[in-house]
Amino acid sequence: MDLRRSSILFLIIALLSPRALSMYFELNSGRTKCTGEEIHENAMSIGKYAIVNPNKDHPLPSSHKIIVKVLPPKGTILHEADHVEAGQFSFTASETGDYITCITAVDHKPETTLTIDFDWKSGVHSKEWTNVAKKSQVLMMDYEVKKLMDTVNSIHEEMYYLREREEEMQELNRSTNSKMAWLSVLSFGVCLSVAGLQLWHLKTFFEKKKLI
Repeated sequence: MDLRRSSILFLIIALLSPRALSMYFELNSGRTKCTGEEIHENAMSIGKYAIVNPNKDHPLPSSHKIIVKVLPPKGTILHEADHVEAGQFSFTASETGDYITCITAVDHKPETTLTIDFDWKSGVHSKEWTNVAKKSQVLMMDYEVKKLMDTVNSIHEEMYYLREREEEMQELNRSTNSKMAWLSVLSFGVCLSVAGLQLWHLKTFFEKKKLI
């Protein structure tokens, strides 16, 4: 029971903490960087990407282009952008699993280095609650209640998912124990058979030697 309570407490803390991926990274021409995130079924996910312009007074050179693909655990590509400087994507996960975003710097000679600004949010953190509050001009209390309700729903979904995984593990344990029991019976039977065969062989040997 204490273990279950500790797991639930850890789950609540994990969900209330920021669950977003935001990073800057450098990418050389012709190179690819992939980033993955585990997303649960029916969870909303949004992402934004852009090439950082080192000289804001001038447009990016033609060599600064990227190719972006967002891949589900299985199935067709969720988002694909070819030779772009910036973009965004959004989707609702159709299944639980690892979703991967791959960003490729377009090949160019001589080689150039791009700086990429990438932001990816999923679940409750993908909803722009601040914008919702500003647009609708609701009271702060209403805003907090909506945010809390969404977090509670996410916790409920996570707990349901963990319960399913626990049932699967219990079923696997029962199946493994059953197989081990049959294997033990089979091994015992083989041992008895070998012992009986050895006794028969010794008896036959002694009878031939007229020792018994």
